Amino acid sequence: MADLRHTHELAFAGDVVIKRYMDSKPGAAEREWRALNLLAEYAPGLAPEPIGYEAGVVTMSRIDGVPLRGLFATAVHVTALVEALTELHTAVPPDVLRAVPLRPWQLEAVADWVRRRGASWEPRDPPADRAVREGLRWLESWSPGESGVTPVFGAGDGNLANFLWDGVRVRIVDYEDSGRSDLAFELAEMAEHVSMWVDGEVEIAHRFELSPPVERRLRECRKVHALVWLFLLSHEHPRNPPGTFGRQVERVLATLGA
Repeated sequence: MADLRHTHELAFAGDVVIKRYMDSKPGAAEREWRALNLLAEYAPGLAPEPIGYEAGVVTMSRIDGVPLRGLFATAVHVTALVEALTELHTAVPPDVLRAVPLRPWQLEAVADWVRRRGASWEPRDPPADRAVREGLRWLESWSPGESGVTPVFGAGDGNLANFLWDGVRVRIVDYEDSGRSDLAFELAEMAEHVSMWVDGEVEIAHRFELSPPVERRLRECRKVHALVWLFLLSHEHPRNPPGTFGRQVERVLATLGA
């Protein structure tokens, strides 16, 4: 799930990056180190190369490139993004993936977080209050089940800032929430991330060839992630333009069909 807190510090030494994690995010350094090693073996070039690890600190190679967040996303960029995500999700062989720990914030945990935020919601304005009300009503009637679950390796963060365009391909950084995951959940997390629409709509979900059960699960997961962002954006943040919360309210109501 999106984390708006500062979780690490970065230091640069030439072509080397030193990433020091805060104590407030236990396990993050281990997850990053595991991901870098897995991808170095099964998808070389997609992520930074692992160099060194000690408690709470990961040293890795530096990747050149321009973050896709804020960049005018052309068809070339979107195609390269889809290719990078496909490589990420499918790189780790199934027998290896089964031994990878689940990523933090699985679907049930995210849904519970939404319920708690909804229960403590203070009335604000009619459209926002309606979005919360309709979201909680849908959530109470929804049961995720196992239909459409497709195990993949997931980065655990849909922020376009973590996807770097080097002029030829897209490469991916930041694996602090990575691990074994579910394809529909990962695609939904990215499709609903504020960075995918706040600076200009970037729609990727339809670019993947998905089975009908995965498509259905994706639609439901998008509703959950849209509700997550409803609460995360309920207090305007300087990194987003004014009016972002109002736009999210409209997105939630549209996603819910309310």
